[in-house]
Parts: sequence; C-alpha cells; structure tokens
Amino acid sequence: MVGENSVPYLTSGIGGTGGVIKQRPEDFRVDEVPLYEAGGQGDHVYFRVRKAGVPTPEAVQRIARYMGRSPGDFGVAGMKDAQAVTTQYMSLEHADADRLAAYRDQQVEVAWVGRHGNKLRTGHLAGNRFTIKVRDCREHALEAARDVLSVLERRGVPNFFGAQRFGARGDTAKLGEALFRGDGKLFVELFLGRPIAGDPPDCRKAREAFDAGDLDTALRAWPYKYRDQRAGAKAWERRKNPADVIRTVDKRFKRLYVSAFQSVLFNEVLARRLDSIDTVYAGDLAMKAGSGGVFLVEQPEVERPRAAAFEISPTGPIVGRRCRFAQGNPGQIEKDILASHGLAETDFANVETVKMPGERRPLRFQLKDISVLEGSDEHGSFLEVAFFAPSGCYATVVLNEVMKQAVP
Repeated sequence: MVGENSVPYLTSGIGGTGGVIKQRPEDFRVDEVPLYEAGGQGDHVYFRVRKAGVPTPEAVQRIARYMGRSPGDFGVAGMKDAQAVTTQYMSLEHADADRLAAYRDQQVEVAWVGRHGNKLRTGHLAGNRFTIKVRDCREHALEAARDVLSVLERRGVPNFFGAQRFGARGDTAKLGEALFRGDGKLFVELFLGRPIAGDPPDCRKAREAFDAGDLDTALRAWPYKYRDQRAGAKAWERRKNPADVIRTVDKRFKRLYVSAFQSVLFNEVLARRLDSIDTVYAGDLAMKAGSGGVFLVEQPEVERPRAAAFEISPTGPIVGRRCRFAQGNPGQIEKDILASHGLAETDFANVETVKMPGERRPLRFQLKDISVLEGSDEHGSFLEVAFFAPSGCYATVVLNEVMKQAVP
C-alpha cells in the first residue's frame, strides 16, 4: 500500500546521495515561518519556543506546568519533530508575558514574546525552513543533490504524506480504515494486539498478552503513558465490546487515524499521477496557488502555462463528505484507486463513525530558498540541504528524492 512504507521518486533517473540524517538533534533544524505577525495588542500572548530533542506536546506540557495552566489552553500552529532543533510559535490567553519569557530548561526555552488578539490555531503558519545535515554520503553527493533539487525546483515536489503520518508502527491508516468501515473488531485487534518487531519491549509484552487472551498481564504491562490503550484494555475486560474500546480513545487520535487512511488513498492517487504533477488535463480539479480556490479544468491548453508557472496545480482527493472528485481521465484514476479498496465516491457521503469532511490537496508543492553545500564539523563531513516548504508538506519527501532511500 503506497503511503505506509515507501513512495516512488519523481527523480528516479538521477542517483541519490545516500547517507543518514538525525544522528543528533542539531543535524535537523526546523524554523517555523508564521502566517502573520503578532499585532502587538490583545489578550493572547504569542511566544516563540526553541526546543531540542523533545516533541511539541511535551514542550507544551512543561510550559503548562510552569505556568499553572492546562495544555489545552495553548495555541500551537504545528507539530515539530522531537529528534531536531526547532523553533515554533505558541499562544496563551491571559498569561503573564514576563513569566513566560523567563521559561527555560535544558531542552526548551522561550525566546520571544508578543501579543495578539486571537489564539494561534493549527495550520496558522506559512511553512517551515529546514536546514538538514546528511552524513556518510556517497561520492559525488553534492552533484547528485544539485541535480535532484533542480528538477524539484522546476517541476515541484510530489506532495506525498510522509512516513510520520502513519505512526511508528505504520498502522494508523489501518486503524482509520477500521473506524471508517465500522469494523470495531479489527480496530481492537490493531489497537491492543498484533505486536511487531519494532514495538518497545513493554508494549510488545502487552500486545502479546492481549492476543493470548491474558488480559490481566496485558493491563499490567501497558506503560502508564499509553493511557488510551490502558483504558481500552480495561473496557475490553469488562464487556469485550469493541464500541466500548473505541469510546475510550481520545478524539484527537481517532481523527489522526482517519486522516492517515485518507492520506494513503491520496498517496496512491499521486503515485499514479507522478509523471504529470506539473501539468493539468481536462477534468482535473486545479488549485490556485494564492487563494486555494479549486476549479474544474475544461481547457487544459489554456491552463497549462499557469501550471508551469506554479500559479495552479492539479489536486488529488482527501476523501470525505465534501470532497469533490475529478472528472475525465483524472477522475477515472481516482475511481480506480477507490475501487482497489472496495470503495466508491458515494461511500463518503454519510459516514457515521467518524467525521470526514474531505477536501482537495495539491499533487505538488513549490520548493523555495534552496541551498546545498558541503561542510564539516567536529562530527565529520556532511552535505547540508536547506529549503522552505509550505505548511502541511513533508521535508522527508524532499530528502527521499535527494538521498534515494526511505527517510523516517
């Protein structure tokens, strides 16, 4: 299934650099670029956080404890990698700005504060600036990277959902599909059982015990931080009712699972359209770069110069109730992908189990501010790749193309 393990390369005819990333947090730097500047007035304190080696939710929890507030009070535009040095913006209403500005620990610090009238919402960022060191590269890596990035700059980057979308176990899409289809039994099996080689030992023990029907051992084995699994196991022990287990799962995680299922379907459409991400055909639903408006392409010969200039791009479906599907040959590809999963367009009209509004997503994104250079530090030589990517796009897809190997 495309999207859970690997995706094809647009630049398959160009060799890759090979190498490794994220050997240490400072090798992977992400700087969030805000969608707008703080206005200077208002009840919401905006602040920039610099963190290293911790995920965004953990950083929020630390600051929340320090401020005596709930993590849910915080506004966050996007999630940032744990194994990286990152800067990102957050907001907190009715907060002591001076106290916030003083926060720092060994991994997290507040670097700037300001004020604004509204809470920072998910997605309220223009994008991210990535600066990534690739180590242990092959010979002629600089030349290969330049050739790949030249193609991506000209044609766009395939807008695949990266491996992070599908979780450490790679099963979030299967969990989401089980929710979508109302298959509670499969959801419970995936959520509480079916161990894999990469599971942490304590989690693996819990999953093995669940599969063996030893619920007491499974309950004792689940680490405390896996609250949903612990609650789900308790619910299963009481009545062995899948619906009871599903109700214990945090709504945010259920949305994440369904989103992963939607992402797999999109990735498969994109894989079929890979050679044409920079052009449009009759029946395409194209998105305008500035406004995000979507329109039906009826005269492709008129619209193709706009696609070449990145003014518009073809899109693929994020399936759901409000998702429009393409027509003509592009639409047939979408129908074929759905059919391969035993689905049809009408199946998304009235989904009761989970909310799936649906939308269209561009098949590519524009790479900007690109640079690549060779360097060395106390840890050895490296190839440094830097670029800006819009919000919602995955840097790992760029690195997949450059390195010609799957990047976690």
